Amino acid sequence: MTTRSETIHVSGIRCERCVGRLAGALRGHDGLEFANANLMGHVQLEWDDERTGRDEILAALAQAGFRPVEPV
Repeated sequence: MTTRSETIHVSGIRCERCVGRLAGALRGHDGLEFANANLMGHVQLEWDDERTGRDEILAALAQAGFRPVEPV
């Protein structure tokens, strides 16, 4: 098992309900070991790289309306 971790910044988080919606989008995602989001849009992720990848996780977030924001 190869565990990867990353903190990304996403747009679309404005309130606690948004954080709950993000959690729902990731709940049950195969290979995702840990996810934590805050109201600033920072999402901490840990995943098993043999079962899922960053792109798949970002696609799940995008489907729920959350997009990664590139650092300025």
